[in-house]
Amino acid sequence: MSGYPVWVNGVNESVLPVTDRGLAYGDGLFETIRVVNGLPTLYDLHLTRLAESASFLGIDLSVKQLKTEVAGFLQAVNQPGGILKVILTRGSGGRGYNPAGCSDSSRILSFHDLPDYGVAPREQGIRLFPCETRLGQSVLVGMKHLNRLENVMARREWAAEAGCLEGLVQDFDGHIIEGTMSNLFFVQNGILKTPHLSRCGVKGVCREYILDNAALWGLKIETADYSFAELAAADEVFVCNSVNGVWPVTGCGNKSWAVGEVTCRVRDKLMEVINA
Repeated sequence: MSGYPVWVNGVNESVLPVTDRGLAYGDGLFETIRVVNGLPTLYDLHLTRLAESASFLGIDLSVKQLKTEVAGFLQAVNQPGGILKVILTRGSGGRGYNPAGCSDSSRILSFHDLPDYGVAPREQGIRLFPCETRLGQSVLVGMKHLNRLENVMARREWAAEAGCLEGLVQDFDGHIIEGTMSNLFFVQNGILKTPHLSRCGVKGVCREYILDNAALWGLKIETADYSFAELAAADEVFVCNSVNGVWPVTGCGNKSWAVGEVTCRVRDKLMEVINA
């Protein structure tokens, strides 16, 4: 427990019934949001993804109600910076996998300190661990759902002494997909490229922000299927998420890259938003 209050359905408490389907089946969604000056960053993108995913899954969500609860929660927490985690579950009820008869959905808000990585990953870059765990094709592609066991298994593959802060995950066809907690970009011949995530992977909010703004930053974007060999031939590589921003990637396996100009440009533009 972080020491900060936890709210469930707008009330200051940290208890859920054991019948909640988020526990039984991972039947729910979550968002991890960086808070700056007491306010959630990239908030509209987070809420849009949550609402669209909830609609697809048929989980009740009032965005207006959630925003009211988040505002009250952050006021109660009274911290200028940190991480807001929003969990939405289908609630309790239903027989087995059948969700018919569920009670109202559950909304869980918690607050956490920012991870203490320092500035080195952002300025000097990180190495990626080449994970053996593969991602399978999923109808839940793009969503930040609660079924994250593939990510858990991938993250278990390396220890701190491996010198890596993130891992590279591929699908069963050998396409590069993402990191265990981040999305992947690389630069080749001045073009910013990222896997299109049509079969698996999470369409991260930070990724969406970069795709939405790349043209304004003078960058050409390409999304497609890419192999590790194509990644190895890149001029620059970086990973990103909405908490840590952009981390340049300096190596994976026996391949190394320099921290490049495009990476630094995207990193600095993003930091204007998540570290204002």
